[in-house]
Amino acid sequence: MALRRTSSNPLVLHGRHFGRTVFALCNYPALLTAGILRLEELQDSPIEDFPADVRREHRVFMELVDSYPGLMDRLMSDKEEDVIHVGELLGKGASGARGDDTKTLKSAVLEWLVPRGQAVIPPLSRNIKSNRGFNHDITGALLCPAGLDWSNAETKQSLKSGETAVRGDQWPMFLYAGYVYDSEDLWKGLLRSEILVFGFKHVFTSPSSVDKEPKATRSGNAYLHGMKSTTKGSLAYIATQAYLVFVLNSSSVFSRTDTVTDSENFYHSILDLLEDPDESEEVGDLMTWWTRRIFPNSSSSQCSISKNSALAKIREKRAALREQAASTVN
Repeated sequence: MALRRTSSNPLVLHGRHFGRTVFALCNYPALLTAGILRLEELQDSPIEDFPADVRREHRVFMELVDSYPGLMDRLMSDKEEDVIHVGELLGKGASGARGDDTKTLKSAVLEWLVPRGQAVIPPLSRNIKSNRGFNHDITGALLCPAGLDWSNAETKQSLKSGETAVRGDQWPMFLYAGYVYDSEDLWKGLLRSEILVFGFKHVFTSPSSVDKEPKATRSGNAYLHGMKSTTKGSLAYIATQAYLVFVLNSSSVFSRTDTVTDSENFYHSILDLLEDPDESEEVGDLMTWWTRRIFPNSSSSQCSISKNSALAKIREKRAALREQAASTVN
């Protein structure tokens, strides 16, 4: 099977969108070959019998083949080297998108650090990376792990010097609305900050949409791929990109081999929370909030039901009947 190795190849383009919206960090050739072999194993054992990391990998594999028409048939009929080649093209797209987004966001984010009209003091250069992270008061305050006090001189110096090592699962203040962390209400404002909204618009609905009403422009990635709601993967992706551009230095990249910023751990920790069944209620509220902010005209962005409407009364009655039936059984 001959496949063109160009950025316009449909598989490369699909890899760009899949990496941004479903799962950013994986070895695509390995994902495909392991996924095909696992399909045979699943004929004898249910997926529930496999470890958690394998279950996630298989879910990603199934989402990938389901999202690209004809891909499963192609993989099942191809030779192993052709399957690997398909994976390489998908991986090329995902990796290219990560690099492109980091490059454009590192400049754009400078406009979002302070309210419009105010200056960043001292100034931050678009080309010099060494004065970001904990080396600048503004980015340092945004990167400060939730629960630590950036205004404390000892804490600030410890973070600047590296004496206090920050792991990827120690979430920074910029993830929270208003950049405020509430230790008594851990979900309050989490993943609802203005910078995340700006970053999401920049990548998915076009850079020009950041200061405008939410709308997926015809040139935006969301429009081009028929994206009408925010996904868990896309939210984790944007959070990680924002994390990187704040802490960015010459060796920081969003990849599986990044040991400087621990971006892989950061990405996985966000995704783990969003996929945790025990947090489904809070996550559901969060994803609805995001879809309304970014895709307000989408059918996925439904307004809440009016309390006194006929629909609300029907649902109330159904819930009451369900509760009555349950109590009768018990």
